[in-house]
This record gives sequence, C-alpha cells and structure tokens, in this order.
Amino acid sequence: MLGLAPDEDAVYRQLVDRPDSEPEAFTGALDGTAVARVLDALVDRGLASAARPDDEGLVRYRAASPLLALGPLLESRRSALHRVESLVGDLAERHRSAQTHASGAPVEVLSGPAAIRRRLLSMQRQARSEVCTLVPARHVPAVLSFEDNHEEVDAEMTRRGVSVRSVVEREWLEQPQTAALLASCVAQGQHISVTDKLPIKLAIVDRRIALLPLDPERETEPVALVVHRTGLLTALVSLFEEHFDKGWRLSAFGTQEERGAQIAALDRQIVALLHVGLTDAAIARQLGMGHRTVQRRLHTLMDEVGAATRFQLGWYAARAGWLPDAADNPAVPNAPEA
Repeated sequence: MLGLAPDEDAVYRQLVDRPDSEPEAFTGALDGTAVARVLDALVDRGLASAARPDDEGLVRYRAASPLLALGPLLESRRSALHRVESLVGDLAERHRSAQTHASGAPVEVLSGPAAIRRRLLSMQRQARSEVCTLVPARHVPAVLSFEDNHEEVDAEMTRRGVSVRSVVEREWLEQPQTAALLASCVAQGQHISVTDKLPIKLAIVDRRIALLPLDPERETEPVALVVHRTGLLTALVSLFEEHFDKGWRLSAFGTQEERGAQIAALDRQIVALLHVGLTDAAIARQLGMGHRTVQRRLHTLMDEVGAATRFQLGWYAARAGWLPDAADNPAVPNAPEA
C-alpha cells in the first residue's frame, strides 16, 4: 500500500511505533543481515534516519515523519488517479457521442458543468482542421475559462496545425489579463475578431459538430446542446462567419514587427486598442498609464501624420501598416489617392 517491499513496510511500521530502535529489535522474522539491508534502504529513501554510533557502537534508527516522507508518494497517487479519472470521463463522452451519432440523433443534451467542460475539451482535442468560437462577455459562471482552455488545448491544437478562429466581445479587452492572453493567442497564429455584441456562446469543430448553451442566461445548473450535421449546424456556421467577417481583427499588441512606417511599440498598442473600439479610459487601464498620457500620445501621433481627427488617424494607421491589414477588415475603406 505504501509502495514499499513487504519487509521494508514491516520494518518502517515498527520504526513508527518504536523510535530510536536498534537493529536487534527487528530480528524476529528477519535475520540480522536482512534487517541491516532493509534499514539501509529506508535511510536511502528518506524514510528513516540513523543516529551516530553510541559509546557501545550501537546505531539507533528513527522513522521519518510519514507526512513528509510519504507525502510525495501520496501526491503522485492523487495525480495518477486524477489522470485516470480525466481519461475515463473523456472516453465516456466520446462513447456517448459515438452512440448518439450512430443512432442518427441530430442533437444531444448535456447537463452540468463537468459534462459540458469534458465534451468541449474532447471536441477540440479531436479537431482535425478548424475550431470556431463565439465568446460573449456573459456575467454567468463559465464552465471553461479563457485561461483554462488556453492551458488545456490551445498549444496542442496549434502543434497539430488546427486553425483557430474566434469572435470576442469588446468588453473582454477591458480586462488586462484576458486582453494579454488574447494577444498571445494572436501571436501564436490564432485569428480573433472583435465585435460589440454577440447573441450566444458557441463552439464549432470542423463544421461537423457544435456546442452551445440551451439558455445563455441560466445561472443555475448549466445545460448545453451538442448539434451534429443538420440544417441547424449549417445555420450556426453561417452565424459565426457573419460575426467574424463584420468584426475588427485583433493584432498582437506590442510585437516588434515593423510593417510600413516606424512607430513606437507603445503607440502601436494604443492605436491598435483604439482601432478595436476601446475608449481612452479603457486603454489607459489596460496599459497601466494615465488617461491624460493616452490622450497626449494620440494628439502627438495626429500632429505627426497631419490628421485633424481620430478618424483620419485610424485611416492613416491602416494604410501605414500599424494595424492588421486593411483587407482583413472590410469596414476600413481604401481611400482614393489624392
């Protein structure tokens, strides 16, 4: 049970009950040579300590604290059990999905955050080519946060070459921690579009399966729908594409990449955040600077490029390459040459 050999287990248990014992105290079922070998093994493994020989040359042994000595073993067993539990849950979700698909049912119903979380992670891990998501800024508990999803599957999907496209509400960018994570995702190759409002939370994998909440505003036990290839899935794909195309592409703030005219990294961040619709106050909060500092730097940029309004500054920024390509954002017009 403790991960020890039978003779080591027996000697350690005796040491726990009888500290400062001499080797002779353990020669009941074991001979002297075997006892010495077991005690040395326990000392080597940190389960016991040996005092210096006394005046008579006897060495006394004391058991190490079980909490300290066996704590790493306990934690290892817990981690292994957690991995097995996670694997069983994932296999159960895959089994249920396969059974439902085989039966021809167009929609599944999932109840509870654990079941929804497992299914969402499983869908992304099985993605072959593309994962598309709509992420509104709902004020109800999320079954899987940005941070958790990034830690669990983002790197693995990127490594497999899966394209990840998302549409997020602008409100997420007013949270510095989430904004930094989104910028990191863009830097890793994900495509993120920003919009003012989204109707529902949605995940679509390979255009063959989708997951969405049954009631987006439900604050009690969450219930989700898993939609297979049907006309409903086609409508959900169209809903995603419409919002993705209408949104503004998010750039990787703070990169040192030079595209077109030179601009300070901090000014590039300010213009990029202004580009997706954040107010001066929200930009100041995210970048950790004063409101007046943001306004002053914007005015300086306007003076440098000869822009009389912020609209003109935005047009110039798109043309100069300070932002994602204007072709990525249909709302940015190609102004005629003077």
